[in-house]
Amino acid sequence: MKIGVFAVLLLLGGLPLTTLGGHSPGRLPRTYFYGSEYVRIDEWARSHGFQTSWRTPKDELRVTSPYTSLTFNVDSRRATINGVAVWLSTPVAYRNGAAYIAPTDLATAINPVLFPQKNPPRERVVTICLDPGHGGRDPGNREGKFQEKRYTLLLAQEVKSALSKAGFKVVLTRTGDSYPELSARPDFARRHKADLFVSLHFNSADSAGARTVQGVEVYCLTPARARSTNARGHSGGAGSAVGNRNDSQNMLLAYQLQRALVQRLGAEDRGVRRARFEVLRVAEMPAVLIEAGFMTHPVESKKIYNASHRQQMAQAIAAGILAYKRAVEPTAK
Repeated sequence: MKIGVFAVLLLLGGLPLTTLGGHSPGRLPRTYFYGSEYVRIDEWARSHGFQTSWRTPKDELRVTSPYTSLTFNVDSRRATINGVAVWLSTPVAYRNGAAYIAPTDLATAINPVLFPQKNPPRERVVTICLDPGHGGRDPGNREGKFQEKRYTLLLAQEVKSALSKAGFKVVLTRTGDSYPELSARPDFARRHKADLFVSLHFNSADSAGARTVQGVEVYCLTPARARSTNARGHSGGAGSAVGNRNDSQNMLLAYQLQRALVQRLGAEDRGVRRARFEVLRVAEMPAVLIEAGFMTHPVESKKIYNASHRQQMAQAIAAGILAYKRAVEPTAK
């Protein structure tokens, strides 16, 4: 795929979607090319009262207001919102002087972050289910004597401590070296009436990238019939899954966690990504999977094994969950 240098800065005024006037994404004119459905970014921007201008023709487009920025690259699925990377399902396109985005990406990647949906009255984010990845017969990634399953559990314990101090109730899918089946983990969250499900992992790169690839990624479930960022480890087809009922909340939670991890840890931003991992597909509550660093990287791995740095990771994860809670809970009257 050709990687363009097209960027869009979207600066929003912070008003609720219902007050902005104009067209919603569902009413924007649609066009089809490259086998995909698109809407014009400038028409979407105008429908919300934003100003647009090309910084470089066919290269950089700006859509501005005082508070928020969104960037895209033409022929790429990587975008950013307030400097945080978010991977789209379909590449942004350019044709006849205009930039285009898939309506699915507006609905499931952009709008959920810019215009968070509020929970029903009295529906609070109280109970968090943490899922330390792997365990028991499944060590996860292994680098010498270091096994992923050990450090996901240590991180989960530290996140639990941070969340408990913030007033949350926290449950863990495992508290020792056991292996709950993948489908049992979201079911455990359901039985404990968890409001959020957060699966904790550490990443690895192949031999070619072992010394260079680093950073954090947060995954949410791929929308139905859309393309995943990462197809590894998913089961089932591309149709709708139980977890797709929470597409908007999944994206917002993933974004807030990615933002907190990148900003608080100074980690390389590998972006909010999409996958059909089983724990995300079957979760009945908003759910994400965090890859909190690369065990294969010579510097980042030392941070993963360091208790002090894991505590910083835990604080960042707690901050991301608190940001999500503030975004979705109804304002007290």
